[in-house]
Amino acid sequence: MLEKSNPNGILVLVAGMILMLVLGSVHAFSVFLEPLEQRFSASRSQVSMIYSLALVALTLSVLFGHHIYRRFRPASLFALICVLAAIGCLLAAIANSLYTVLLGYSLMFGAPNGLGYGFALQSSAQANPGIKGLAMGIITACYALGAVISPLFFEALVTGYGFSGAMIGLALVLVVITPLTAGLIVKSKVELRFLKPQSGEQPMAQTPSDRMLVIKLWLGYGTAVSAGLMAIGHATGIARSGNLSDALVLSAPIIIAVFNMIGSFLGGWLSDRATNRQMLMAFPILSSAALFMLALIEGEVLILTSLAFIGFSYGAIIAVYPIIVGTLYEPVDSVQVYGRVFTAWGIAGLLAPVLAGFLYEQTGNYQTALIVAGCAGLTSLIAVWTIPQNRETLTSPQKA
Repeated sequence: MLEKSNPNGILVLVAGMILMLVLGSVHAFSVFLEPLEQRFSASRSQVSMIYSLALVALTLSVLFGHHIYRRFRPASLFALICVLAAIGCLLAAIANSLYTVLLGYSLMFGAPNGLGYGFALQSSAQANPGIKGLAMGIITACYALGAVISPLFFEALVTGYGFSGAMIGLALVLVVITPLTAGLIVKSKVELRFLKPQSGEQPMAQTPSDRMLVIKLWLGYGTAVSAGLMAIGHATGIARSGNLSDALVLSAPIIIAVFNMIGSFLGGWLSDRATNRQMLMAFPILSSAALFMLALIEGEVLILTSLAFIGFSYGAIIAVYPIIVGTLYEPVDSVQVYGRVFTAWGIAGLLAPVLAGFLYEQTGNYQTALIVAGCAGLTSLIAVWTIPQNRETLTSPQKA
């Protein structure tokens, strides 16, 4: 399918892929749970808050990103994202308290992370209109691939140099990719639009039906991703709670991330071959089934298999939602609408990992947390039951 795309658009896609490989490391945070607990004598829920607040900062950046996209040239924005994220990592590296880690990692790394994620999604889609769904799927897949690669990288640095060494290593990687990604954008010479609809494009409607559509997408997205975010944030803890060996415990976040990546790619590919409703319902069902199995049945193979299905479903869900928003709204409007819908992801990111940590501390295991997450996935089905295939379907009853 790539032959349908403009070669210059592919350069934009490649720049986004490189950036996502690095920023996706935020979802390998579970590697830092025990090191941070020991370093600061903190509880699991306190340390989990670092990841949760990073996701909140990430979400706010996606929500308000369209205001920033229009004020910078694409190459400059890519460079700014890398530099700010690197500064946040360095601040976390020298932290002498959890509050400083929150400032450096959660805020100063989390905010550029969201800015980069949202911009990479939208710019890759605009630069490659012939393969919009596939391009978005590739971006989310690379974001997941970053979480596949980074645990081993972080584990080696944490073992040899502690949490500070891991943060310095991540900062150095960000510095290295800064000229590379910006250079690819400059070379592409692709013009991206984030200002206002062009002549002939339908502006974002404000009818009750449109507002209800955004609410349905918001609720469906938030409940669907809660399961994945809970499992990602506590992957090593879930594996250790299941009495897996140290090697398998380390493999847990990697397995989730690998299947997250596969799900993202296939979600983008399938988006051109199934209806909106089919895409939005299939993956939460799969995720909920895996969560209930993980909560009720024991065994190493089952635990790792269930985590794989959860990762796959989560990857597909985060790829499908921006694509579906793109089918329902014009390019410029879709940036703003997706930002609104994405706030559900941020709320889930804030509540799900912390709730999992709290329930773990209360019960001594993750069983209750997994059942709650599975129920959230089923709630998503109700929210998306009446999602239309396109805006014409949504507005046709009114026109009649």
